[in-house]
Amino acid sequence: IYKAKKQGLGISGNWLILTAMSLPPGFLDELRSRTSLVQVVGRKVIWDNRKSNQAKGDMWAPCPFHHEKTPSFHVDDRKGFYHCFGCQASGDAVKFIRESENASFMEAVEILAREAGMEMPRPDPKAREKEDRGARLAEVMELALGMFRLELRRAGGFAARDYLGRRGLNEAALDRFEIGYAPAGWDNLRGALEQKGVSTELMLACGLVRSSDKGRAPYDVFRDRIMFPIRDGRGRLIAFGGRAMDPNDRAKYLNSPQTELFDKSRSLYNLRPARVAAGRGQALILAEGYMDVIALSEAGFEAAVAPLGTAVTEAQLQALWRISPEPVIALDGDTAGFRAACRVVDLALPLIGSGRGLRFVLLPEGMDPDDLLRAQGAGAMAKLFENAMPMAGLLWRQETEGKLFDTPESKAALEASWRERIGRITDGVLRGHYERTLKDWQWQLFRPARGAAGQGGRKVWRRDAPLPASAAAKASLLGSGSAAVETSVREDVILAGLVLCPEFVDEFAGRLEVIAPAGGWRAALRDVLLHGVRPEDMRARAQEVIGVQALEDLLKARHVAVVPCLRKGDDKEAIRLTVAGEFAKLAAARGLSAELAEAAMDLENGDETLTWRLGEAARAQARAGRMQKEGDTEYVTAPNGAQMDRSEKDALETLLAQIRFEKGR
Repeated sequence: IYKAKKQGLGISGNWLILTAMSLPPGFLDELRSRTSLVQVVGRKVIWDNRKSNQAKGDMWAPCPFHHEKTPSFHVDDRKGFYHCFGCQASGDAVKFIRESENASFMEAVEILAREAGMEMPRPDPKAREKEDRGARLAEVMELALGMFRLELRRAGGFAARDYLGRRGLNEAALDRFEIGYAPAGWDNLRGALEQKGVSTELMLACGLVRSSDKGRAPYDVFRDRIMFPIRDGRGRLIAFGGRAMDPNDRAKYLNSPQTELFDKSRSLYNLRPARVAAGRGQALILAEGYMDVIALSEAGFEAAVAPLGTAVTEAQLQALWRISPEPVIALDGDTAGFRAACRVVDLALPLIGSGRGLRFVLLPEGMDPDDLLRAQGAGAMAKLFENAMPMAGLLWRQETEGKLFDTPESKAALEASWRERIGRITDGVLRGHYERTLKDWQWQLFRPARGAAGQGGRKVWRRDAPLPASAAAKASLLGSGSAAVETSVREDVILAGLVLCPEFVDEFAGRLEVIAPAGGWRAALRDVLLHGVRPEDMRARAQEVIGVQALEDLLKARHVAVVPCLRKGDDKEAIRLTVAGEFAKLAAARGLSAELAEAAMDLENGDETLTWRLGEAARAQARAGRMQKEGDTEYVTAPNGAQMDRSEKDALETLLAQIRFEKGR
């Protein structure tokens, strides 16, 4: 009764009805966690935008219970509580429905449950028995946790302690996250719990032991694993996650099975501490695993949670939004991490709304949060979170990355694709903003603008030139603009073409032997191509020597994927011509460089032969193709008829003039 009074429920008839109805334990807590008080109250009031802070769920309005013009009615969405400083009305979502709609307690619960998609429980005379059973299961889980924590400090837990120490976890962190160790063996936990009077049936119900299909006694689920306890939003221990110490174990991480306490699709690791930290103003972060969460928390990012071994679910997104309107999804920056982020976007599109979205951080490739924190510190991580990509940006990147839009058909396909995807957004206002944003980005992609200095140093934007280079473009291979990088790019195209069509290796073997690609794995790939592997075995052998990821990175590199025949891989003759063309361009570039270097050395003895050789080298380069800054360079026709880069022509003319001058002397 005291608890009911504090929560504003009232105690008379309604409390008696609640007791008689015997709602399942935790039902009201679950209902409140699924309900946004701002949305419930927002149907009855007009928010004061000057005083309210929607991002923090801190909202003000004139009180709906007494007539006033000033916004004295306050709603704290994170705490799920309202209070009027004028008439002193206060309570939660249930009480607000009761008093604003003159409904009974159970009617208010039914209204909120229907809006939250929860089924109202039927009267259950055995509800008290279920509540007692749930409490007993939670007690068994706490006993198991005590055993795991004790084992970590014993001699058998030395390897686990050593591993955790190498990951930077001190004693305080081990205690804070209640980390333990399940020793090797089939019945350590079962035996310890039996000694405390726990029945096998309760162990099975908790998911701590598993029945044997060979007629033997039940055996421990967790063996030789570092144990991470998983608690729900109320702090109740509901499951465990275990990391295998044996590197050859088939399952690196293993979670408790589905039980009466645990539904992994609805649960999040570190939920309760993260909710408290987010309430203090920290950004809510969804990381990939237990160790990521711990590393972030130890570095000061305490509002970190993780899903439990599965892809992010709708229920988990809803749980995140109940804590923060725009949580940050932090994933590894490799291909798998990018794909996981794209799956989250597809899941979230029908669920987002005004004041409810997502941001994304893709870590540097090959790094998890612990790696980045060790290498660059908490400041670098904080900067990543501050510059987290909005969901619209990730959607646009997914639609455009690695694709070429050089035809009306490809441009139309792009627009049709993103329009179909944002059509899933149910919030009409938000959908309109997405449409305008993506149309603007599409306009910039198809009709770029170039900045030029105007009067007073201001930039004048013209439609006829490319956008300023992005950070990704500046960091790319072609962005450096050096001859060595251009050579490396052409060699990548050659290697990719011969991997896709190894039947052409014999034709180009002589020229392939001459090139010396930079990077150890590229040279190794060249050697694989030259070592007489059968064409049908070439890709498998390449993957074996340089690794699957390295080969995938080569074939999906932007400077390779931009070549249509390499991107599709189905036009063998076009691939052969592309490889031949790249070899010709490399040969011409080397020839011209050699002639210019020799000309500089022979300047004092320059004659007509030297002039002719330079002209021939320039013509050879023009025939091979426009090498330098393709697509951007200004070309002119030289006196010998060759198409040349204007800067190269000017340099050549200067050199020839100097030769003639020296000869005249």
